[in-house]
Amino acid sequence: MSGPKLFEPIRLGGLSLDNRIVVAPMCQYSAVDGCMTDWHLIHLGGLALSGAGLLTIEATSVLPEGRITYADVGLWDDATEAALRRTIEGIRPWSDMPIALQLAHAGRKASTDLPWKGGRHLPPGSPNAWQTVAPSAVPFAEGDHAPQALDIDGLRRVRDAFAAAARRAARLGLDAIQVHGAHGYLLHQFLSPLSNRRDDAYGGSLENRLRFPLEVFDAVREAFPDGPVTIRVSGTDWVPGGWDVEQTIALAKALESRGCDAIHVSSGGLSPQQQIPVHPSYQVPLARAVKAETTMPVVAVGLITGFEQAEAIVATGDADMIALARTILYDPRWPWHAAAHLGAQVKAPDQYLRCQPRVHKDLFKTRG
Repeated sequence: MSGPKLFEPIRLGGLSLDNRIVVAPMCQYSAVDGCMTDWHLIHLGGLALSGAGLLTIEATSVLPEGRITYADVGLWDDATEAALRRTIEGIRPWSDMPIALQLAHAGRKASTDLPWKGGRHLPPGSPNAWQTVAPSAVPFAEGDHAPQALDIDGLRRVRDAFAAAARRAARLGLDAIQVHGAHGYLLHQFLSPLSNRRDDAYGGSLENRLRFPLEVFDAVREAFPDGPVTIRVSGTDWVPGGWDVEQTIALAKALESRGCDAIHVSSGGLSPQQQIPVHPSYQVPLARAVKAETTMPVVAVGLITGFEQAEAIVATGDADMIALARTILYDPRWPWHAAAHLGAQVKAPDQYLRCQPRVHKDLFKTRG
């Protein structure tokens, strides 16, 4: 009798994952001038012992002005690279879990305060604030300071920054890269007609709105040739007339033809007018629709909390993997508990083997 699908190995390009559980990127707002701190070593180090198949580092900005907040992680110079190296080198001796890095630019949703301080938009001239950029000079919310529309030189600078960060990631020995094209950030802003009002080759038609995100993907793919490059997208804006699942499928097909190794399907984040029908697995139908039209692995995310729920998503073929964010913050041993519930095995560090419950005497397999 075969075991649970959730704990079957899977490959992303040339990278082998022990199971189908992905730790999604989760911003911690705890960096200093783009540099990771001890918090990141504690946070990521713990998640690297969770038994998941892949750990994804939070949205890492490719330029200072691309940060969501002034406390976001970056990878744009030697100092930010050195800080990230310290974190990675602190984790590697104790966990062989593959580590991916999400590369990002927040566009018009940059320059905000910390979430626990309200997360409000900070206009230029305010402490810890700067002028934002976007496809068009259209603010995210009424009352926000308008972003500057990127000109051709600005587009080139952003694209080159994504590529430069990808080369730094390769030097750091990271296993994979995820390009952030979701949640209303810069690349999503180019995709959606609600935020992209350009009248040049980068706006208007679907083909034109895809152009810049695809150029960025191509640049990252070229700069990171030896590992998987994936993307995270919003399957819909949840706003009439905005980005939707049919356009997402067109993007997925274009990405697949360019060597994309997986697509992580989330949703929303582009507009305050979004109306999201939140319920368990509410985004899974978006992943299912993309999977039906592509052959690359698809990752589902969104209010996935139950063990049977996660197993059903991959066992029925709705997606190839599931990603956990808040769920695994709340329960950092979720993969252990899922394996115990479903009758599978999961990796645990040697130092923790003594905690294996007697009722699950074959739960743990050691590293190596």
